[in-house]
Amino acid sequence: MNPAEIAHGPFLIGVAINILLYGIMVTQMYLYYSTYKSDHLWVKLFVAFLFLADTVNTLFDFVYIYQSLVNHFVFATDPVMTGIISGSVQLFFAWRIYVLTKNWLVVLAVVLLSVAGFLGSVGATIGVRIVPVFVQFQKFEVIVIIWLAGEACADVIITTALVLHLRNQKSGFPPTDDVIDRVIRLTMQTGLLTSLWATTDLVLYLTLTSGLHLLFNVPLAKLYTNSLMSSLNARGGWNRILSSADQVGDSK
Repeated sequence: MNPAEIAHGPFLIGVAINILLYGIMVTQMYLYYSTYKSDHLWVKLFVAFLFLADTVNTLFDFVYIYQSLVNHFVFATDPVMTGIISGSVQLFFAWRIYVLTKNWLVVLAVVLLSVAGFLGSVGATIGVRIVPVFVQFQKFEVIVIIWLAGEACADVIITTALVLHLRNQKSGFPPTDDVIDRVIRLTMQTGLLTSLWATTDLVLYLTLTSGLHLLFNVPLAKLYTNSLMSSLNARGGWNRILSSADQVGDSK
């Protein structure tokens, strides 16, 4: 199997998925800024930062696969960009967990795992610069384990904490509980998707030397930004349903 087939095949497919998810992200951005104009300035700036980081990540991946720069210089930026994006999203959810539950233990666990994942991504980037040969990437597997396992574990804790909190908010009133169930399903879908995706990436990296893990690694950043934007953009529908439910409750 030649080097291009080992590395660039999965990477090319990953870039295609990445660009598809980027298109979804653009739509999410438009919906957010046109709908939630009253959000705090820091939230708007945070969303803009993620979009900028996502754009840079997409450009770097596209340039690499198009031109295959010397020593994989551009590819080396992919781990750290993914780490910055995923870490930022996880810290945002850690803040949300604190606001909702005031549970410092859970927040601390998410922050520590998120920081560990980010540092692992930095280490992976350094490793790629030192050993810019795909078939030798297993040489720094400990760093990659810290990176991807940290992200996956943080996602599981975030999802579990939010789902448990939402379940405790059920009041026994069917319309309201139905809304909560919808929020729970969305939370589980987005949180578990990123966790399973990162875990699959890690398993393939540890078990195969074919470069197939790149198919999952390249789009990982977009899954994080889309999960955050899905959460932010879904608030309008929930608020309308909750308002309707309250009106029904008041009329009884």
